[in-house]
Amino acid sequence: MKLILTQEVTGLGGPGDVVEVKDGYGRNYLVPRGVAIRWTRGAEKTVESIKAARATRAVRDLGHAEEIKTKLEANSVAVKVRAGAGGRLFGAVTTSEIAEALTATSGEQVDKRTIAIKNPIRALGNHEVSVRLHDEVSATVALNVIPA
Repeated sequence: MKLILTQEVTGLGGPGDVVEVKDGYGRNYLVPRGVAIRWTRGAEKTVESIKAARATRAVRDLGHAEEIKTKLEANSVAVKVRAGAGGRLFGAVTTSEIAEALTATSGEQVDKRTIAIKNPIRALGNHEVSVRLHDEVSATVALNVIPA
């Protein structure tokens, strides 16, 4: 089955890539989740617009990625959340909240899809978060979760 990816899929490709996958994987997983659309001649025209949007969000080159990495790793990022008496959160810290805090602290636009959290953050304190800036560059950011 031929599909056009609309979002990043680990091990498969990025937005705008045309990929060939097994029928069941495409029909039961990728298409229902909105991660891909079926390839047609008409849909092929949307590939250019998806790739253009991807290029504007993407980091320009390896040097620029290294610059952003030093900015992100230089400071600890504080995220304010609602917490209970024992320091447990009401829910978990989301990648959207982390992306907003990183953008506010560093001044660089950080996409929430590039943030990787090993385990859900459900407690106050210091945590580490990985941000994939480029295919070859990842930044490890110190995250301080504080009560609001």
